[in-house]
Amino acid sequence: MHPDVLALFDLDNTLLPFDTDEQWVRFMLDCMELDAVEYAAASDDLARRYKRGEAGAYEFTEFYVSVLRGRSLVDMHRLHERFMAERVRPAVDDRARALVEKHKGLGHMVVLTTATSRFLSGPIAAELGFEHHIATELEIANDAFTGRILGPPNMREGKVERLLTWLASRGLRLANFRETWFYSDSQNDIPLLSHVTHPVAVNPDMVLAAHARHHGWPQISLGDA
Repeated sequence: MHPDVLALFDLDNTLLPFDTDEQWVRFMLDCMELDAVEYAAASDDLARRYKRGEAGAYEFTEFYVSVLRGRSLVDMHRLHERFMAERVRPAVDDRARALVEKHKGLGHMVVLTTATSRFLSGPIAAELGFEHHIATELEIANDAFTGRILGPPNMREGKVERLLTWLASRGLRLANFRETWFYSDSQNDIPLLSHVTHPVAVNPDMVLAAHARHHGWPQISLGDA
């Protein structure tokens, strides 16, 4: 028998006070794994346009996936361990951890659903205590990243589609749950927020904040995002 409450969580600027893809590029630049001239300005510009809802899902995803092209899984997982230790764990606010634990303690099915790739977000999901995790999938060949994604990115309307597919693979539908929660910061998640019974805006951007006020959705803070 499955839990009767589903609690969904976005990752970037929600449970974490930053965008993971953007932070990963900065980390790789600091480690001199990327060319600063080629990537720094482009990453900042894309991040700004994505937050404003101007950058398309594939443009956003393909840019950040491209930094992994041709890099071995072994080397990148080793670098990711440093990324977790130096950038991620110190940044997680206790309020974010407590909210996830609150839902788990109530016996809810908790799911992290993020546009960030599974490579980057998988260890973070484990760190935050998630058993279930939906993310953008990356193509791998010959033990290296190809720089391409598998299937649609897990963002905007795609986040709704991916969730429904994930539930269906378990013989479930949203209607099977007495309550459904989703916590997110971004206007890009309005499609999924509109599908749940309890949408919650977390450190919301300006568009989501206005949308939440109009619809009477609660707004909360989980840190300094």
